[in-house]
Amino acid sequence: MSDGPRARARTVRAGETAAAAGKDGCGQGTAGAAARAAHPRDHDGDLSRGQVVAMLGDLHRTLRERYGTSDERRFDSARRRTLVIPVRFHALAAGRTGRLSAASVRGQIATLNAAYGGRTGGADTGVRFRLAGYDVTNNAAWFRHPRKYESRLKHRLRRGGRGTLNLYTAAVGSDVLGFSTFPQWYRKSPRKDGVVVDYRSLPHGTYRRFNRGYTAVHEIGHWLGLLHTFQGGCTPPGDGVSDTPYEATPAQGCPHYKDSCPQRGDDPVHNFMNYGFDSCMRDFTRGQGRRIRAVWAAYRAPRNAREAGRAGVRGSVDRGTGGAGAARSVGGAR
Repeated sequence: MSDGPRARARTVRAGETAAAAGKDGCGQGTAGAAARAAHPRDHDGDLSRGQVVAMLGDLHRTLRERYGTSDERRFDSARRRTLVIPVRFHALAAGRTGRLSAASVRGQIATLNAAYGGRTGGADTGVRFRLAGYDVTNNAAWFRHPRKYESRLKHRLRRGGRGTLNLYTAAVGSDVLGFSTFPQWYRKSPRKDGVVVDYRSLPHGTYRRFNRGYTAVHEIGHWLGLLHTFQGGCTPPGDGVSDTPYEATPAQGCPHYKDSCPQRGDDPVHNFMNYGFDSCMRDFTRGQGRRIRAVWAAYRAPRNAREAGRAGVRGSVDRGTGGAGAARSVGGAR
């Protein structure tokens, strides 16, 4: 499959419509732009059916090799134990622009815990996030062009192993609000593992209609192994999750109802892995929680007792650092 990151893009011009095959894109709203939508200028493109089939096949093959079964339901029992994921938060900045307050960072972590904990209206996935460190890097080039300098900035800043979420904020741009790697990519490119979102998409940010922190919720869903609910349109396997109905096209704006495929079930227009205004997003399903658990077991869980001992926190591979509420500055002004 592709080595590039998934990205969350938006419709730029009034009247542009959502494309079923574009990049992982959900963007900021403007007066003329009514929705997050897949953007044709996203060069990585959406996952093809062949890539999705290969990803799901690799997941089930890896589960059989590690645990003797590929039945994802077997990993539902892990739901009784909370999976705590340490977050290394890296704010890129250009002088004072992009330098987030500790309160903003904590607000984003709280939003993640509410969304993944089912407190916004969906299923409790059993996943929680713990702020393990926060630093600020003053580098104007990285801040303004995170895609261009992705490898360089991640090589410099990334901390922890496969079970540590490295979350970066930057001026990702008006066309793209965020991008993420998938768990399957860790084996080939461990240093590129992580999620990048626009700093204006955090809770109470300046991106109208996309400032509740759900860009990070969506992108971290990819980091945890979830696909778009509209993946593949009405063609199986879709996103491979049984309780997210097939969907021909992404949600735009905030529709109250949409049923675009002949298969059973209305479109999951309020799902965090769909597109739409932040005010429209509110849930994960039980099946998505099961998929997260299975993917974690296959690709991010500690490989042996020694690695598990180093983790220190159940479900993580990074002990974290003290004083996570205060920012640590890195680099000089450029």
